Amino acid sequence: MDRIDSLRELAFEKKGFDAFLVGNEKNLLYLTGTPGAFCLLIPKKGESIVYVYGVNYQQTKAEAKGFKVELVKAGEKLTERLAPQLKTFKIGKLATDSLSYDYYHLLAKGLRGRTRLNAQGGLIWQLRRVKDEKELQLMRKAGKITSVGMHTAYENIRPEITEIEVAAEIEYSMRKEGGWGTGFETIVASGIRSAYPHGGCANRKIRKGDLVVVDIGAVYERYCSDMTRTIVAGEPSEKQEKMFAAVKTAQEKAFLALKAGAKGKNIDQIAREAIRNAGYEPYDHGLGHGVGLEIHEPPMLGANSKDKLVAGNVVTNEPGIYIPNFGGIRIEDTVLVEEGKAEKLTRGPYTLEAEK
Repeated sequence: MDRIDSLRELAFEKKGFDAFLVGNEKNLLYLTGTPGAFCLLIPKKGESIVYVYGVNYQQTKAEAKGFKVELVKAGEKLTERLAPQLKTFKIGKLATDSLSYDYYHLLAKGLRGRTRLNAQGGLIWQLRRVKDEKELQLMRKAGKITSVGMHTAYENIRPEITEIEVAAEIEYSMRKEGGWGTGFETIVASGIRSAYPHGGCANRKIRKGDLVVVDIGAVYERYCSDMTRTIVAGEPSEKQEKMFAAVKTAQEKAFLALKAGAKGKNIDQIAREAIRNAGYEPYDHGLGHGVGLEIHEPPMLGANSKDKLVAGNVVTNEPGIYIPNFGGIRIEDTVLVEEGKAEKLTRGPYTLEAEK
């Protein structure tokens, strides 16, 4: 069953809708296979229609296989195009994923009460959160490219090099390996800045003995990966090694708990308790999040998570310790959830020491 058929089953057979209007950029990419579509109308019966503006028309026609592609001209109000189309398909109940308030208002006005709108973005997430084999092939490749980037970090971190220079070397190596780009801003945060979970990178020179948190993620064929290691520029101190050991233990225990049927909040708690038992205050963010076409997706691993993992989920496992005015340590891998076990999609050193 392809993705459109799966969505039809969820939206039409189980929920009773007559059509689904998709407007979210990543949902469009997931369903059509092309990044240029403006919106997609999936009727209960009949051909699905992709609407696209001129700048992306030729690419969408070439890449959106199995869809009717209609050009939206400059200045044309798509709501005026959709209203008669919905009437033709005799659509009384229309599901949507995510529309802006203004667009929702214009669409509702154009329909004049003939069609009821209902936000159902969660239905597409039911599909996206479970990766198929094709997606997993792309994500394994993204993880491999990201792991190459992390080896580059271990090779380059040393006193006097700047955070930005390290980031440049990492991103260059991932591009050379086939990466399409990065899923988020590369983080190379050193010294006291390593205690900032999202510290980015600055034109700061790394100093001898600094903790350096490196958080990177390559994109391959539009699928993301996410990986963090913490490296010391020089010889690690006893305090740094003790912190590192606590985080490594927490990550290992959480990894062993990552399996189909596990609750996200329980896995998060396992990691927190390991850090607390080592005498540290645990991280104040969630343990992890889903990864796919976006760097942050469901399911979530956190104290307030209501998610239960299923085979095919891809999530991050990223416990950390952050001590203000001293530094932080985080270790992260992208992980595929399977029945009774998990598979790491990112690999690489689990050590504080940079390559000499």
